[in-house]
Amino acid sequence: MLYINSAIVTVVIGLGGLAAVLAGLYWATRLLPRRLQERAQVAIFLFPALFLVTIGLLIPAARTIYTSLLDDSGQSFIGLDHYTAIFRQNDTRLVVLNSFFWVIVGTGLTTIAGLAIARYADGIKGEKLVKSLIFVPGAVSLAGAGIIWRFVYAGPPFKVGLLNQVTKAIPGMPTSLGGEGDNLWLLNRNFASIDPPASVPGFNTFLLVVIFIWASTGFATVVFSAAIKGVPEALIEASKVDGATDRQAFFKVTLPYIRATIVTVATTTTIGALKVFDIVASTTGGNFGTSTVANEFYRVYFVQDRNGFGSALAVLLFVLVVPVVVINRRAQRRAEELMAS
Repeated sequence: MLYINSAIVTVVIGLGGLAAVLAGLYWATRLLPRRLQERAQVAIFLFPALFLVTIGLLIPAARTIYTSLLDDSGQSFIGLDHYTAIFRQNDTRLVVLNSFFWVIVGTGLTTIAGLAIARYADGIKGEKLVKSLIFVPGAVSLAGAGIIWRFVYAGPPFKVGLLNQVTKAIPGMPTSLGGEGDNLWLLNRNFASIDPPASVPGFNTFLLVVIFIWASTGFATVVFSAAIKGVPEALIEASKVDGATDRQAFFKVTLPYIRATIVTVATTTTIGALKVFDIVASTTGGNFGTSTVANEFYRVYFVQDRNGFGSALAVLLFVLVVPVVVINRRAQRRAEELMAS
């Protein structure tokens, strides 16, 4: 209890001291010439944020990049060897391909499903209830979603797997598709008679992506629904006066109008897919060819204590995220220009 009280007092004193310093500096700026007052005040209030960003983000990022250029012991400079090894080794190359698979399939299907549900659920009886039920999975943590779906995909010796029970109940279902109800879904990379090479994502990776889609579609639906309701009715009515059907009005008027929202949802989902860790960790643990860059980073850096190679994976993940953020920002700027015009 004494330790907790001491920590609270320390935090209060620290925040109080910071507030006092900022107030004192703000008062001091009023003694400056008027043309310098505004710039000085902006600098004062920006300083805490810039300081925290520098300490909490920029310096650790620079250190991670530097560490990725050293060997795993941190003693010798080896340049880009870790980065070339990522794409040269079969295991890590599969990890990168898995992450791209998550982005392409996960983002694509989540965006399409969210748009479809937002469009067809709009205005129906019980709309709020339907959208609330769809949003519920989004309130579950990704680790929790993985655990829930482990029961869906469960196979022998467990007899509680929902998917196995469904495939077993379908007459004429081939054994390779769970016809006998004993398929090990998360272990098998093959689908039916299709046996993918060891260097590409397997069917079990797709099953994990399904969990991500299930957990993310609710968020996409809510955002798209709000955006669609924000489309001016005058535009819709004008298109119908010109002879457009509901389908044509949706694709020719509504979708272009909410393009910035679509890009934002796709960007958020893409970043979530790139750094996905929880689902894989709580289902397969990254085994059976299902590991992603985030899972491989954890295994290499924290389990194997390979600091150099692990840092290279972290930098690679950062590099993959940056273009997505840039595309999102450009789309938002383009939308702002269209709205202004």
